[in-house]
This record gives sequence, C-alpha cells and structure tokens, in this order.
Amino acid sequence: MAHIDAGKTTTTERILFYSGIIHKMGEVHEGAATMDWMRQEQERGITITSAATTVYWKYNNQDFQINIIDTPGHVDFTVEVERSLRVLDGTVAVFCGVAGVEPQSETVWRQADKYGVPKLVFINKMDRAGADFFRAVSDIEEKLLANPLVLQIPIGAEDDFKGVIDLIQFKAIYWDNETEGAKFALKEIPAEFLEEATEWREKFFEKLSEYDDQFMEKYLDDSSKITNEEIFEIIRKQTVNMSLVPVFCGSSLKNIGVQTLIDAVSLFLPSPLDRESVVGINPVTKKEEIRETDFNLPLSSLVFKISNNPFVGSLAYVRIYSGVLKSGEQVYNSRTGKKERIANLYRMHANKQALVNELKAGDIGAIVGFKDIKTGDTLSDKSYPIVLENIVFPEPVISVAVEAKTQADTEKLISALRKLEDEDPSLHIEINEETGQTIMNGMGELHLEILSDRLVKEFNVSCNQGKPQVSYRETVDATVIHQEIFKQQSGGKGKFADLTIRISPCSEEEIKGLKFTNSIKGGAIPKEFIPSIEKGLQSGLTNGPLAGFKMLNIHVELLDGSFHSVDSDALSFEIASRQALIHAARKANPVILEPIMKLEVTSPEEYYGDIVSDLNKRRGNIMNSDVRSGLRIINSKVPLAETFGYITDLRTMSSGRANSSLEFSHFQKVPEEIQERIIDTITGRIYFK
Repeated sequence: MAHIDAGKTTTTERILFYSGIIHKMGEVHEGAATMDWMRQEQERGITITSAATTVYWKYNNQDFQINIIDTPGHVDFTVEVERSLRVLDGTVAVFCGVAGVEPQSETVWRQADKYGVPKLVFINKMDRAGADFFRAVSDIEEKLLANPLVLQIPIGAEDDFKGVIDLIQFKAIYWDNETEGAKFALKEIPAEFLEEATEWREKFFEKLSEYDDQFMEKYLDDSSKITNEEIFEIIRKQTVNMSLVPVFCGSSLKNIGVQTLIDAVSLFLPSPLDRESVVGINPVTKKEEIRETDFNLPLSSLVFKISNNPFVGSLAYVRIYSGVLKSGEQVYNSRTGKKERIANLYRMHANKQALVNELKAGDIGAIVGFKDIKTGDTLSDKSYPIVLENIVFPEPVISVAVEAKTQADTEKLISALRKLEDEDPSLHIEINEETGQTIMNGMGELHLEILSDRLVKEFNVSCNQGKPQVSYRETVDATVIHQEIFKQQSGGKGKFADLTIRISPCSEEEIKGLKFTNSIKGGAIPKEFIPSIEKGLQSGLTNGPLAGFKMLNIHVELLDGSFHSVDSDALSFEIASRQALIHAARKANPVILEPIMKLEVTSPEEYYGDIVSDLNKRRGNIMNSDVRSGLRIINSKVPLAETFGYITDLRTMSSGRANSSLEFSHFQKVPEEIQERIIDTITGRIYFK
C-alpha cells in the first residue's frame, strides 16, 4: 500500500521475478507490469484495481507461501485498499525516499490501523535526486505517529546509492547489476559508514530493550551474546502486536533491497495463525461466535471483491478464515439466506487463474459458478452459519450523467453499469426519476473517466457523457419537535400511525447518516413497530428538503405517539416516520453540505505566490506550508466544486513544474449565496449541453 507513484507495482514485479513466478521483469512506465493487466492501467501507467497473486519463498531452509495484493495509490480507488486490508494479515507500506509521507500514505496507514493490520515499511527510490532516508523515517514518526524500528540504512543516496547496511547482521549488502539484482553479496561495512551504522544499531537495540526485560539485561551485560534468532523473535512479536514498524530501504527500479524485504515479510509479518481469531454473529442465535484459523473447523469466509472475466464469467475473490472450501460443494450465503454451489476454485495471478480443488484457512482465492454473491458477503458451512463484519465503503462525492448514443445500446448500457456496480462498491448508479437520466456517482474525476472508458472499450457501449457534478448532501441546522399523524380509510381496515419526533443536527464524528434514539415510555407505541419507524426514517434520508440531496448527520429522537388496535401496523408507522422526517427537516433550517478536499501542492518556490492566490480564489483554506528538498509543499482544504480542471490550471501557472494530490476530507456547510445558486441550478438541472 502507498501513495500513487511510490513504487508498489514495481516492487511487486521484482518479488514475482526473484521468487521465480515470472522470468522477465515488466516495467510500469512501459505498460508491461504483470499486476497492471487492465488496458486502462497500461495506458496510464497507474494501478486502478487491486490484483492478487501467490508466491513461494525460502528463507533459512523454511518454505513460505505469501499471498500478495498490489493495491492502487490514487485516492479515487481507495476502496480497493479498504477491501484488501479487511482480509489481509500484514502489509508493506511503500514510501518514496524523496517525498516521504504523502497524503494518500496517511489515508492507507489509517485504514490499516482501523483493521488492526501490522506493517513493514519499505523506503523506495533511494537512487532518486532529493532522496533522504532519515527524513522519511522522521516523517513516519511525526505524521503517522508510528514507532519505526530502523533495521537497514542506505549506503549513499541519489546517484551514489550503492546498497544497504543490515543492522542485525551488521554487514553491507550489494546487489549485482548484471544479474538484474538476482545475486547479492554481504561485505564489511565501508569505513565512512561504520560510525553511523553503529549509532543506528545501538538505537534499535535500545528500542527493543524497552519491550523485553531479558533482552535488556543481555544488552546491558554484553550485546555480542545476543543471537539473531532472539532479535528476530522480539521484532516479530512487537510487529504482530503493532508496537513497532520495521523499516527497510532500497530502489526497486534499480533492483536493490527487494530480497531482504521478502525475507522480512517471512520473518516479521504475521501468518494467519498469528492473527486473532475472527469474530462473527450466528444468524440463527444472534450470538457472537469465534472461528480460529483451523482446517478442521466449519467453513467461514468473506467475499471482498467481485470481478468480471471474459473467459470464466464473474469471479468472487474470497478469504478463507476457517475450515476448507472445496469445488463442487454447497455453501451458505448469510446475506441472501440461500445456498450457493461453487463450480470451480482458482488461485489468482493478476488476471490469470490456476484451477485448484480446495482453498484452506488462511488462503485467498477466487470462486466461479455462483448465482448471487456480492462484495462483503459471508460464505459459511450451511450447518454452522456465521456473519462476519462487513466492509464499509466511502460515499461517492462526484457524479456524471451517461446516456447511450443509440436506442439499441440503452439496454447494453444498463447491463454494463450493473456489472461495474457489482465490481466496484464505491460506484453508485441511479436513475433520476424526473429527467430519466442515468447517473454514475463515484469518488473523483479519474474514477468516472476510467469507468466511462471501460464502458466503451470493455463493454462496447457507445455513450454520451455530461459534465462532472458535485454530489452535495443536506442536513439540518436547528432542533424541531414535530408530530405526524398518518390516516388512511378506504373501507374495511384502514391505516393509522401517530408519532412525535425531535429532529436535530449531530456531528459527523458521531454518525454519518441517521442517529436514532427511542425515548418512548409506557408502551405508547408497541415495540414491534419501532424497527419500522427506524426503517422509514432511513428511507426519508434519501431526499433532502432543499434540492433532493441525501441527508447526513441527523439525530431523530422518538418522543411519543399513539396507535389504533385495528388500523395500526408496521407499514403505517414506516410511512408516517418517513413523512415526519421530511416535514420536520423543512422546519429545522435545512442547509446544503459540500465535499471538502485535502489538496497538497508541491511546487518550486517561485510559483508559491501565484498558487496561494489561486487557492484563495477557489475558496481554499491554507492549512500549512513548508519547504522540502528545495520545493514548497502547500497543504490546503478546498471545496470539490472549485477543483475541477485544477491540474491543468496548476500546470499552466507553474510551466508544468508543480504537481498536486487530492483526497476527500469532510462535508461542510456551503456559504448562503452559493447554496441559493445550487438550489436554482438543481431545480432546473441540465446535465447535457
């Protein structure tokens, strides 16, 4: 995992080469990398979709099977990182030796923390101009609040980068150019680096002493008596429990440092057996159940990705947590409550498949031949069902309208969009009831651009596309108490529901959608109707009172109500609560929220004034600014609506010498005059001009 262009795919390509999976290294910039198999990835030189593979590695006469997922670095495809981290046991965070910790690096690091995934750090591109290993380590400490354990330091930097010093073996390691880095040699540490290496070895010994009293005693008594095995054991233990983050360095493009990184994965990152047992809910008893990583336990597995393959059809990528999944057997899907027969099982190598008979606990593979499986589904033994924690995906912030160029393509377009939606949980497709337009909602301009390109090249659908539009949200800014009485009489049994709610704003940190509190006392409304009331409130969030945007950050408290012994039912209260929310929101000072983006600009000093002036015009808020390697780094927060076309404008301002990265930060109330403009535009919204 890493920021875009830190070298994830290049590093993965070297791992495949040195482990013997491939026999020729492909380069990302040439569109030949194994893991970047999509046409759009090869054309743009970036990773768009996470690709899985399996390699086998031998270290110290032990055999290791390593399942690798190479994830994208661009913020528009952060959903790929999210779902990969949900099912992985460890991660290698790759940082550019020049840029250090970049915005998307922070995002993926937080995602790994959220899922409790232990990390190794590989500081790449040490051969690049401006590379500074020790500054990158400081960045990790200060910006990520991590505890880095430096186990290698570079021999030189930039054009003088020759190899690394291994602080555990206390040897210099040099890689052979003629064998493309396949051969390397351990030598004595050069005299000019000996003092620095000794200092950093003492630092890592001191850090390890903090975690093990026995180690501290040996270190204080005579550090030469400490064996490598003892060091490995402590590092592994503290890496697995996320107290320490081992740090390595190299240059993947120059074939330096990759083998020692794979050794470190084998030595320090957890195997499935080291991780905590997975916890799920039994859908029958509604009680928590624990499943350990054990072949002999009932099957439990999580689907984390759906992909459409032209040769085998839909593939569901699955992580097995317990038991064994065999081809031809039936499994239970807890979402649908139905059984699914698994036709075939595969181990994946990017977009290629190797047929296998079974996948065991700890494995990652893919299944085909299913009827209804979606991302986040739990597949388990039908006799021992379980529901594992689902994956939560971010809300889309940008939308674009698409329409087929011909009537014949209309059905093909809808079918293609549904397939893309199954693959990509961050893509939401909706049909605008008033205009009849098909709207694609996504994570950014590049995300929507790639999807549109796939419609044409992959699904052969000719379509027109409108201009990108911001996906605004609505909320309330005041507290209101509202009574809603719903009556319907049409002969015979009627409909009746009466409820009183208090609607108020709540913070985004508290909840993103609806916070519901039931304060009914004395049975004014029977308990069996409460879930229907909450369901009605949830459905009421879909259309805000100002411009029909989805509502966020709303607290609804159910205060009182009444019911009719004959006419009241669950549907009556569901309809009443939906109407109550809509009517109450109109009275509670509704406001429009806009997505605010974190924008980092890296530029030569001479363009600083022009860039800041331009950001101010875009309603930007400059957060901080510092200088790194002679370049000015400007961090700001800017409304998404003001960032369309920003990259082109920035290149023009800086003669092509500045670059930027953008990621979603939060939703914020729009200024009043802009709110009025948005409402005017939306009420007569025209997507195609």
